[in-house]
Amino acid sequence: MSAPVEFKENTSIVVFGASGDLAKKKTFPALFGLFREGYLSKTSHIIGYARSKLSTEELRERIKSYLKFPSDDTKLVDEFLSLISYIAGPYDTPEGYEKLKDSIEQFDKSRNVTESHRLFYLALPPSVFTVVASKLKEICHPGSKGLARIIVEKPFGHDLQSAQELQSQLAPLWSEDELYRIDHYLGKEMVKNLSVLRFSNSFISAAWDSRSIACVQISFKEPFGTEGRGGYFDSIGIIRDVMQNHLFQVLTLLAMEDPKSSEAEAVRDEKVKVLKAIKKFDEKNILIGQYGKSADGTKPGYLDDDTVKPDSKCVTFAALTLEVDNDRWRGVPFILKAGKALNEGKVEIRIQFKPTGDESFTKVIRDELVIRIQPNEAMYLKMNTKIPGVRSDLAITELDLSYKNRYSDFYIPEAYESLIRDCFLGDHSNFVRDDELDLSWGLFTPLLNYLEGPDAPTPESYAYGSRGPQQLIPYLEKNGYVHQTKAYQWPVTRPDILESKM
Repeated sequence: MSAPVEFKENTSIVVFGASGDLAKKKTFPALFGLFREGYLSKTSHIIGYARSKLSTEELRERIKSYLKFPSDDTKLVDEFLSLISYIAGPYDTPEGYEKLKDSIEQFDKSRNVTESHRLFYLALPPSVFTVVASKLKEICHPGSKGLARIIVEKPFGHDLQSAQELQSQLAPLWSEDELYRIDHYLGKEMVKNLSVLRFSNSFISAAWDSRSIACVQISFKEPFGTEGRGGYFDSIGIIRDVMQNHLFQVLTLLAMEDPKSSEAEAVRDEKVKVLKAIKKFDEKNILIGQYGKSADGTKPGYLDDDTVKPDSKCVTFAALTLEVDNDRWRGVPFILKAGKALNEGKVEIRIQFKPTGDESFTKVIRDELVIRIQPNEAMYLKMNTKIPGVRSDLAITELDLSYKNRYSDFYIPEAYESLIRDCFLGDHSNFVRDDELDLSWGLFTPLLNYLEGPDAPTPESYAYGSRGPQQLIPYLEKNGYVHQTKAYQWPVTRPDILESKM
C-alpha cells in the first residue's frame, strides 16, 4: 500500500455551512489553531460557502471572536483571516459550485499549482450531505489533475437503514480513501492516548483482560439540559447523541487487540473485530431516565420545554451494559453511562480491577485506573497503600498524571484541530469506516426501536442537577461496578497521634 499524500502548501480548504454555529465555533477555530501552531501553511486558501448573503468581511468578523490567541498578538489573527474568502450559493443547484470551482482554479493558477489539493469540510446537516457531495464531485473535483478529500460530520444516519442509505448514496461519488467521517471524540487527546497507554506499557498490557479486570465503565455527563432545543433532541435522545458514536468509539479502542501495524486500516480492522464480538443488548438490563425540575425548582424539567411533546418518553439519561464475547473480555461487563442535566460535566473511563484475594488484607478496595477525557485531561491509578505511622492502616491513594500540572506549557490540540490535521496527512486511523457504522447501528437499532416503539418503557424521572436516576447505584452494582467513594479520602491527621491525644 502506498503512503497517503500529505496536503501541505497551496491547499484549498472549503468549509460548507460557513455561516452556521458548527463552522464558527469549531471548524474555523480549529483551522486557526493549526495555523497558530504552524501546522497549517500560510499558503492555504480557505473558502467559506453557505446560502447566507454575507460579504467576506462579515464572515471574518463572525469568526474572529471565536479564535483563541494571545491578547497582544492580533497580527496572527489578521494573517489567518486574510486567507479566508466567502462565496454565497445554494446547495442544490450548480451556480455556486461553478463560482467555487473558478475560485480554486484561479488560486491554483496564481500559485503555479500543477496538482490541485482540495479539502471539503461539510459542517452541514445530513439532509444535504448527498446533494452537496454530488455537486462537488460533478463540478469541483480535480479529477486526474489533483486530489480531493471530503469530511462529513455526524450524525451518520438515524438508524441502521438510514445509515446504509446514506452510505449507498455517498459511495458511488467518493471513495472510502477520499471520505472522512469525523467523530470529534477520536481527536481528543486522552482518546488518542489509549492505544499508546495500552500497547507500549508492559505492566498495563499484561493486566488488560478478564483475568485482572472486573468492570469497565465509560461515562458522559453534561451539567445542562436541552435549553430550549428539546424539540430537536426529542427525535435524537441521549443514546443516538453520544452513545452509538462517541462512547462506542472509546469502547473499541479500549477493547481492541494490538493492530498488526500502525496503518489506519490495521487499526480500524481491530475496532471492527470488537464490534463483531459484542453481544446483543439485553433490554431488561438497561436503566433509562428523563430529567425533571431541579430540587430547588429553579431549573426546568425536560417536559417543561415548550418545544417538547407533553407526553414525550425521550431518554435524556441511559446506562447500558454489554459484553465483548471473545477470549480477552468474556465475562467483563462494559457499562456505558450518559446523561444531560446532571451534577457536573465530565467524560471519563473507569477500569476497575479484581481484588487480589490475599486474606492478609481484609479491608482492601479494588484498584481502579481512571482516565479523564474532559475537562482537565488526566489519568490516575487508585490503589491501596499504608498510611505513614507505626500502625498498618490502609488508605486509598493514587498515582496521578494531571495534564495541567505535567504539561502546563504544552500545546494540547482541540479535537477538531487534531482530526483536520490527520485529514491533511491522509491518515484515516481516527475516522469512522463504513463497516464500523453498519455494526454499531446494527447493535443499537433494535434497542432504539424498543425504546421508541408503542410499548416503550417510561423513563425514570431524576432531578436536574442530580447524579441521575435513584436506581443508578444499584444498577451499577448489579452489573459489577463496586462503589468505593466512602473509603476514598485524604488523611488529614495521623491516626496514631490522634489517638494518643484522646
